[in-house]
Amino acid sequence: MPHDSHDHDHAHALLPPEPALRVKALESVLKQKGLIDPAALDAIIDTYENKIGPRNGAHVVAKAWSDPAFLDALRNDATNTLADLGYFGRQGEHMVVVENTPQTHNIVVCTLCSCYPWPLLGIPPAWYKSDAYRARVVREPRKVLADFGVVLPDETAVRVWDSTAEVRYLVLPMRPEGTEGWSEDALMDLVTRDSMVGTGLARSSDAA
Repeated sequence: MPHDSHDHDHAHALLPPEPALRVKALESVLKQKGLIDPAALDAIIDTYENKIGPRNGAHVVAKAWSDPAFLDALRNDATNTLADLGYFGRQGEHMVVVENTPQTHNIVVCTLCSCYPWPLLGIPPAWYKSDAYRARVVREPRKVLADFGVVLPDETAVRVWDSTAEVRYLVLPMRPEGTEGWSEDALMDLVTRDSMVGTGLARSSDAA
């Protein structure tokens, strides 16, 4: 962080070095000053991690896999189509859905900060916000994918999408084979957060 310093006389040197400890220290200070309600904060975090989390996005993907009309609507106007499902609001105002195919694999990054579709995917993971991911995925996307355990055929192109305050992206992973006739609920269990960012693939039907 810009305020990091090895000068032990600097006030910021009193903060714990690890990010999690820093957050805890700041939370304690804000609590002591009466500026936050820990219970309310816990409720917000629980909502985004467990109730919203990636489940909203998984619902969108499963519906797109099983409903051609919905898929066409996503292609034409993702923002309003998602809003019709109740998925809208801060960090989800301007959405574009990009589809993975055997010919093209999509991956999302925010090179400037950490723009991320919260209403669909919940809280962004730490790696998404890291300098290493943001810098490397643009230069060497295949190596980054390999780090996540995704090795694509040479003939599959990789396209990197830069999320911004003006537009955010949701990757529509390819539907796993052997899932014909599955319900939306069953399909949702195959959709992972990483597959909707592009750093992963949907689970196989056997994994269910």
